[in-house]
Amino acid sequence: MENLLALAGQNLLSPIILSFALGLAAALGRSDLSVPEAAAKALSIYLLFAIGFKGGVSVSSHGLDARLGLSLVAGVLLSFVLPFIAYGLVRSLTRLSALDAAAVAGHYGSISIVTFVAASSVLQGSGIPGEGYMVAVAAAMEAPAILSALWLASRSRKPQPGAAADQHDGGLMREILLNGSIVLLVGSFFIGMITGQKGLSDIESFIVAPFKGVLCLFLLDMGLVAGRGLRAARGILSPGLVGFGVLMPLIGALAGLGTGAVLGLSTGGVVLMMTLCASASYIAVPAAMRVALPEANPSVYLTVSLGITFPFNLTVGIPLYIAIATGLGIGG
Repeated sequence: MENLLALAGQNLLSPIILSFALGLAAALGRSDLSVPEAAAKALSIYLLFAIGFKGGVSVSSHGLDARLGLSLVAGVLLSFVLPFIAYGLVRSLTRLSALDAAAVAGHYGSISIVTFVAASSVLQGSGIPGEGYMVAVAAAMEAPAILSALWLASRSRKPQPGAAADQHDGGLMREILLNGSIVLLVGSFFIGMITGQKGLSDIESFIVAPFKGVLCLFLLDMGLVAGRGLRAARGILSPGLVGFGVLMPLIGALAGLGTGAVLGLSTGGVVLMMTLCASASYIAVPAAMRVALPEANPSVYLTVSLGITFPFNLTVGIPLYIAIATGLGIGG
């Protein structure tokens, strides 16, 4: 137990986590510190390209095999199933309507790519390697949860006479498949896979050395965003919703732990699977919910995913997942 706590404490004191904590504290303290929107967008583009490219290079070096295929299938299945668990939990802990609960649930099968990148960086700093193809699993887990959320919502929604269903569905699928983060992540992944180690050598000074510094600045901005959201959400947050935002990631992490162990992933791979299952989307799913469930309250689902689960995972979750996987000796 002492070793687990020591490892968790060590990771909590990393520059990455502390940068997020700085932004969170600054926002809660009403500081005028801010990151220009254009700069924040540039930082996110850099991070998505870098993690996707390096993941593709890793697959190129590793080669396509059964474990990669099984990991992708497992990720998709988890993305479908976790929203149903989240829906039951949020309905039991809060008084949210069925529609709002479905919208919230969809965020907890999809993933937060920033949380995934942060976990990858902490693992690298701790000298714990993970499978590079986990970035492909991350991309595969973005969309299935949205479909589960729509099915859950359809049970409580009253059909609107005369609604253009085909146009609605087409707009939703476009929102999912052409979401900028997915396009950039998947596209850079294939570029890395095609160009391989030679391609990485050509741009290594751009996407390897500066990566952690850029991540620190990006998480500083995310801390500011999360803190402002928490400050503005006092009337929305309830003890049940806060409890859900902390408990659901732990349930997801346990599912990822078991799945990673069954798949025979390395310790780093298990941690990344735990992180993916524990994270909550605040980019792709909110964009889809705006199209598919305009009646749902965005203040609710954005607050719980970005204001509760995101900070929890960065400050407590990631160190805890690493401590559990290494402490139990899961993975090779």
